[in-house]
Amino acid sequence: MDDQSGALRAAAGLPYPPAMRSPLLFAALALLAAACDRRDEAPAADFADTVFRGGPIYTGAPGSASAEAVAVKHGRIAMVGAGAAIDPLIGPDTEVIDLEGAAMFPGFVDAHAHLIGIGLRELTLNLEGVGSIAELVDIVAATAQETPEGETIYGRGWIETGWPEGRFPSRADLDEASVTHPIILERADGHAVVANSLALQKSNVTAATPDPQGGRIERDAAGAPTGMLIDNAANLVMALAGAPSEAQKREAFRTGAGVYAAYGWTGLHNMSVDPADVSLIEEEAASESVGIRVYNAVDRAGYDAIKGGPREAADGRIITRAVKLYVDGALGSRGAALAEPYADAPATSGLLLMTEAEAAPLFEQALRDGVQIATHAIGDRGNTLVLDWYEKAFAAVPPAERKIAEPRWRIEHAQILDTDDIARFKAQGVIASMQPSHAIGDLHFAPARLGDARLDGAYAWRSLLDAGAQIAGGSDAPVERGDPLIEFYAAVARKDLKGFAGENWRPNEKLTRGEALALFTSAPAYASFQEKDLGTIEVGKKADFTVFTKDIMSVPEADILTAKPVMTVVDGAVVWRAEAE
Repeated sequence: MDDQSGALRAAAGLPYPPAMRSPLLFAALALLAAACDRRDEAPAADFADTVFRGGPIYTGAPGSASAEAVAVKHGRIAMVGAGAAIDPLIGPDTEVIDLEGAAMFPGFVDAHAHLIGIGLRELTLNLEGVGSIAELVDIVAATAQETPEGETIYGRGWIETGWPEGRFPSRADLDEASVTHPIILERADGHAVVANSLALQKSNVTAATPDPQGGRIERDAAGAPTGMLIDNAANLVMALAGAPSEAQKREAFRTGAGVYAAYGWTGLHNMSVDPADVSLIEEEAASESVGIRVYNAVDRAGYDAIKGGPREAADGRIITRAVKLYVDGALGSRGAALAEPYADAPATSGLLLMTEAEAAPLFEQALRDGVQIATHAIGDRGNTLVLDWYEKAFAAVPPAERKIAEPRWRIEHAQILDTDDIARFKAQGVIASMQPSHAIGDLHFAPARLGDARLDGAYAWRSLLDAGAQIAGGSDAPVERGDPLIEFYAAVARKDLKGFAGENWRPNEKLTRGEALALFTSAPAYASFQEKDLGTIEVGKKADFTVFTKDIMSVPEADILTAKPVMTVVDGAVVWRAEAE
């Protein structure tokens, strides 16, 4: 009988044969048996719940670019490193996930999106990709055939830039689709709608209707409304579209979260949230219908609900601690506030949706209450004003009087900047929350809107980073598609999806791939006060991972767009996985 057999007999409580009864040998075999006991009965706490390996793993951590394997225990990262070092953590109940060559990254987070809009885009008339006014009319006419007479037709997602007609749609165009249905079609940016004649009539919008504050009614040469309503003027007709019911909202949250998990996002910063919707999102998350993280920035009406501190769900996946404001409109609909008139519409320089008198008391109170402020600003004038107002509030409420000394206030979009304002982001500690895909969509019309000189401060990612600013990357979905691979590509290529960049589209403003990765991982974590838990693959942090079929850190630039999501992991659990082809 060999030593191992004797050890096993001892472990089983069986007697040794006479030849094995030497005291010295007996002691040695007893030690070996004890070792076998420890090996076979190792506590489960010593083993990982899940191990990921089998593909390149980018940690995003300073000084530790990649790893061979990651071990997860209780939803947090237990070990990162070489496969041989992690092998001892694999126990009988450990799930080993073979990446099969796919690349794993810290969880990608969209730092600016609209969850309800993402869901409703899938559930209502989706006008993304419509190529002309003629096509728009055909789509709406077909919808009218299936819609009871008198019922409002609502759709969203059209963008006129690039259409052969070279103009906005009008009420006359929509009248061709139907004169028996009110029709309201929202531009993709959410800052303009076009309505048909019946919708205008039912809303009492006439030539005599004045422009509301922060809005503009586009008019023809005779002063009659054309049907285009910019920013706050859209509110004149939106009652006809009707607010979604609670059931519709819940379905939109579930649908939007599902779409985002399938893109590879592990979370999003949810902008302009109706305060009443926060509890709905929390309830859907508690029932596991919303599986990704949601960081809410509520409308101003929700300020009182968070002035005592952040609202956080028990599992930490849903957090509400910011207030979203608007200072101007969008560039595409010429609502962005510019310091000088639009190059292609000299009669206007955009719209202001907020005044300093409205902002100042709120900003000072927010500093004392510890409420994060996130303000939409697209035009150069809009951005200058927000930086001015932030600076005055910071001076009025010094760090010693603030609930949070470094409040991490944000400017959402920071799209067109006066170059003199770029250094102010770092100086004031203001986060630039930017969406790279805006630059590859807007390149087809922004030069005409702005003229060449103002492009020096447009989509100025490199200039902001070089000046020391923090940039949190997002998509602004449903304004844009909301695909993390498109956003990553836009940041590093600064070209449209066909590889076109246009003449002098400031290629020096593109980012490295490492910088682009940080835009969607560590920067959103910092921008939401979660950098201790999220943003990199490091021991102790929550196990949020995004897996793509291709290594987007090394493949040729154009191939980034051919990659596909493979797996989305939140708290160590796979919340979405691609079906095997």
